[in-house]
Amino acid sequence: MQFALFKTLWGHTGSVTEAAQLAVESGFTGLEAPAHDVAQLTELKQALTEFDLAWICEICTTGSYVPDRQATPEQHLADMEAKLVHALPLEPRFFNLMAGCDAWPVDVQVDFFGRAHEIGRKHGVVCSFETHRGRSFFNPWVTRDVLRQLPELRITCDFSHWVVVCERLMDSEWDVITEIAPHAHHIHGRVGYDQGPQVPHPGAPEYADALASHERCWEVIWQSQRERGYQLSTMTPEFGPDGYLHCLPFTGAPIADLWDLNRWIGERQRQHFSEWQAGMSAAQVRAL
Repeated sequence: MQFALFKTLWGHTGSVTEAAQLAVESGFTGLEAPAHDVAQLTELKQALTEFDLAWICEICTTGSYVPDRQATPEQHLADMEAKLVHALPLEPRFFNLMAGCDAWPVDVQVDFFGRAHEIGRKHGVVCSFETHRGRSFFNPWVTRDVLRQLPELRITCDFSHWVVVCERLMDSEWDVITEIAPHAHHIHGRVGYDQGPQVPHPGAPEYADALASHERCWEVIWQSQRERGYQLSTMTPEFGPDGYLHCLPFTGAPIADLWDLNRWIGERQRQHFSEWQAGMSAAQVRAL
């Protein structure tokens, strides 16, 4: 199994072409980004072609990262399909969706995701639904309960959201992590801690426990993907702005550069994956 990193455009302040160049320089395979209109789609196509990069299309249904609280499941589904169809000409590797609403009852969630999965199937694409605050998969147990009823569903695991929602690292919910791992299609590589979705720096020694906890969870996903015959495991390092990035009081000056943070976690996980894979191969040899 190979490992591929994707650069998020969330928090990137330059052009798409500049983002693509940064991705190539750091050995990333592609970009993860939305494409809301024709102009964005055109710019993205040019950058992907020029730098020979893949694309993960990001979709938020009805609203931005936080959904429109009054939108119905039908409106979410209509918005999802419209955005999916808009992006199809660029042939994204798959779609990463922040979908649904955290306030819906579980029976509504199950019906919604069953129909959302059918939309992806109808168009012949893979839809991976993200574990994200404000959205349907905002906590481990709702996610688990929906997946039990919809085993065909695929998810993007961003455990940093669950850490802050639950106010604890996910090692404490190991049974849930191992149960949802067979549904994991993609990883968002951000490290959260018990009081926030993003540590100031993942390399800081005071957050070593948080980093180690996330890495143990990611290994469970890699193991499941390997068992399911995945040839490629994808990760998007996703340290971001909008209150995630820690800033100094009064001045608002950021305490770190976002691209430096995402390059750091990307390089760390590329090495981590390589060491994990080598360990798994050695264990197999010893078992013979």
